[in-house]
Amino acid sequence: MNEPPIVQLGCVANLFSRMMHFEKAGDIEQGHTHQFDHLTLLATGKLQITVDDVISEFTAPHMIYIRADKNHKLVALVDGTVAYCIHALRDKETNEIIDPAMVPNGVNALSLSGPILKLKLNSFF
Repeated sequence: MNEPPIVQLGCVANLFSRMMHFEKAGDIEQGHTHQFDHLTLLATGKLQITVDDVISEFTAPHMIYIRADKNHKLVALVDGTVAYCIHALRDKETNEIIDPAMVPNGVNALSLSGPILKLKLNSFF
């Protein structure tokens, strides 16, 4: 048990989303941090979120605010829980949101963005 969620990534213009489908209660998205504040949209089910060792529970539908640089772990409390991490892509030099009009055809906008997680984003592709 305690499997990681099934993950699907989406990127449209300057918006990044990461869908996490927790098939079973007890499935875990291990603790990690982000460079920027972001929103986790709990679409279905129920999550336990631990932020810097403080535990909260949320039931869908619910929007959950996660501060930058806060270690957080997500645990599904019911089967079939689905949550989305959503945030803007940012320029790695200025931390400004990338204007889609700046990106020429054929350029991968993700290669322009700073690290979204303190993991290599390429590990998800």
